[in-house]
Amino acid sequence: MAYQTFHQEYLQIPVVTRAYTTACVFTTAAVQLEVITPFQLYFNPDLIFKHYQVWRLITNFLFFGPVGFNFLFNMIFLYRYCRMLEEGSFRGRTADFVFMFLFGGLLMTIFGMFVSLVFLGQAFTIMLVYIWSRRNPNVRMNFFGLLNFQAPFLPWVLMGFSLLLGNSIIVDLLGIAVGHVYFFLEDVFPHQPGGTRWLKTPAILKILFDTPEDDVNYNPLPEERPGGFPWGEGQRLGG
Repeated sequence: MAYQTFHQEYLQIPVVTRAYTTACVFTTAAVQLEVITPFQLYFNPDLIFKHYQVWRLITNFLFFGPVGFNFLFNMIFLYRYCRMLEEGSFRGRTADFVFMFLFGGLLMTIFGMFVSLVFLGQAFTIMLVYIWSRRNPNVRMNFFGLLNFQAPFLPWVLMGFSLLLGNSIIVDLLGIAVGHVYFFLEDVFPHQPGGTRWLKTPAILKILFDTPEDDVNYNPLPEERPGGFPWGEGQRLGG
């Protein structure tokens, strides 16, 4: 019975969020069981372009370190904000969501060559948080019951938290930068005088991922309820 309930809940997770978080968990499990090592996964341009180890372009986004607080923290944020985006502003637009993943991953990979980062998954999570926060500017957030602020400040609060933990903020800055580029090109520039939409989802992605109609029985996670955890609770202002 418990397995059936878990299986049903698992299948309720939207497809992109389910695929990405599952891949991250399985990659971490494989490292923990010593089936593979982080040295086979990390981002290394020389190994990618000179030795054709092209899988590193993907695997460096899937490993968040050994199981511990940092891993769980990242998985919670990845799952919640990825899901809220997919069920919120990308509802019924799976192809556009996949294109955002590809665009963000490509831009992050290019930037990653200049900042000497070997794993980009955490920066990718910050990118998702940034995009969600900019699209929900009126949501009030609560971080560990200590800070109250509006959603657009969330990425910066997370960067401050990383700084307090002694982590490099380069990861956070990279995620914020890539998230801002996407947000500007997709949500800001097209609405400016003379602006146009530069980011257009390729037709092949729409054929592969978009379905003609949604499942009427599907119950989406409300995008305005970010997280259900003390560091992610919030409510929309102004009705």
